[in-house]
Amino acid sequence: MLKSNTHPAGYYDADTCRLEEFEELVSREVIAEEIPHAIGAPKHVPVYDAFQLKNTLSDPTGRRTILSEWARILHSGAGCFVLKGACPDLEAIDAATDAYDQIIAEEKEELGGGADHFAAAGANDRIWNSLQKLALKAPETFVRYFACPAIDTACEAWLGPNYQMTAQVNLVHPGGKAQQAHRDYHLGFQTAEISATYPAHVHDLSPLMTLQGGIAHCDIPIESGPTKLLPFSQLYRPGYAAWRRDDFRAYFEKHHVQLPLEKGDAMFFSPALFHAAGENTSADIHRMVNLLQVSSAFGRAMETIDRDAMCLALYPALADAWASDRLSIGQRQAVLSSIAEGYSFPTNLDRDPPVGGLAPETQKALLHRCLDDNASIDAFRQALAAQADRRSASS
Repeated sequence: MLKSNTHPAGYYDADTCRLEEFEELVSREVIAEEIPHAIGAPKHVPVYDAFQLKNTLSDPTGRRTILSEWARILHSGAGCFVLKGACPDLEAIDAATDAYDQIIAEEKEELGGGADHFAAAGANDRIWNSLQKLALKAPETFVRYFACPAIDTACEAWLGPNYQMTAQVNLVHPGGKAQQAHRDYHLGFQTAEISATYPAHVHDLSPLMTLQGGIAHCDIPIESGPTKLLPFSQLYRPGYAAWRRDDFRAYFEKHHVQLPLEKGDAMFFSPALFHAAGENTSADIHRMVNLLQVSSAFGRAMETIDRDAMCLALYPALADAWASDRLSIGQRQAVLSSIAEGYSFPTNLDRDPPVGGLAPETQKALLHRCLDDNASIDAFRQALAAQADRRSASS
C-alpha cells in the first residue's frame, strides 16, 4: 500500500506530495458489484435513476442499503455520483429559475454582482445563500423544489440525519471560462499556508464534514461546461496540500471527466474530490446550477459564546500587554485563540465576500491587526461592529 509523505511528521507539505502516488490512486476503476443499484458508470462515475429507486427509498431497509452504497462511493469509491431525475418536478425548477433570475437582476442593480471562489469575478452570475433567498421570495416554489427524497438520501448517506443545507446558484454564460482544479470546503477554502498548519488527521476529517452537490436547472451538454471531475482523487490524503501544484493541476486537466446532465438531475461528490466547473463553449446555453453545500449537524460548538463582548472587554488588557511587550509570540497566539472566532464561516457572503482570497478576515485576525496597529478601543469597537454587521444573516 502506498504511504503518503508528510513533513514534518503528522503534517502535509505541498513539496512532498508525489504525483506518482496520486496517479496510482486515480487509475482505479469502478467495480460494478459495489454499485448494484446504479444504471451504469460512464467514465467511472456511477449513475442512478431516482425514479427507479423511488420504492426502495420509501422502504426503511432498502433506503439504508442505498445510504450505505452511496457512502462507500463517496468515501472509498469514485468519490462522485449522478442522480438522474433527482428533482422530478420540472415546473418547480423552472419557477425557481425565474425567481433566481429576478434575484440576480435585483442584486446586480443593487450590488453590482458577487465575487466567486476559484473564478474571476464577473465571469458568471452568483447568488450567495440561494436557499434563504428562494424561501423568502417564492415559498411555495421552495417547498416543491426541495421535496426530493433522493436529494435527502444523498445528504444523509454522507452526513447522517439532521444535516444543515445551504446553497449557492452559479449561472455561467456562453464564453464563461473554466475554474481551476481545486478541493472544497473546509480546508479547500483556506490558503496553502493555513491549510498546512492543520495536522494530517484534520485533513482526513474535513471532507467528512460536508457534501458537495448541484441541481441542474437546464440541460447541460458537454459544450456548456458541466463540472469536471477526477474520480478517486479524494483518496489522496495530502490532496489539500497538493491541489494548487502545477503538476497536479496539469494531470487533472489531462485526465478529468465530464458527464452531461439534464434538467432535474443532481450530482454529488466528496469535497476532497479534485473538480472544477467547465468552460461554457456553447453559443446559447446559460448554464444554471444550484450548488448544494451541505454540512454535518456536528459542526458546531457545545456552548453559545458572545465573542464580540469578550473581545471588547479584554481589548484594554490586551492592548496593555501588547504595548508592554510582555507576551511572547506564542503567548499572544494562545490568548487570542481563547478569545476570538478564528474561522471565517459561516458568514453573509453578499456583504462579507472572499475578495482577494478564499475567505473573509476572521474576528481573530481583526483583533490581532488592531492590536498590532495600536488602535484605540473606540476604533476597534467600530471595526468589530462593522465586521459583525457584514457577517449578519440579515441583508
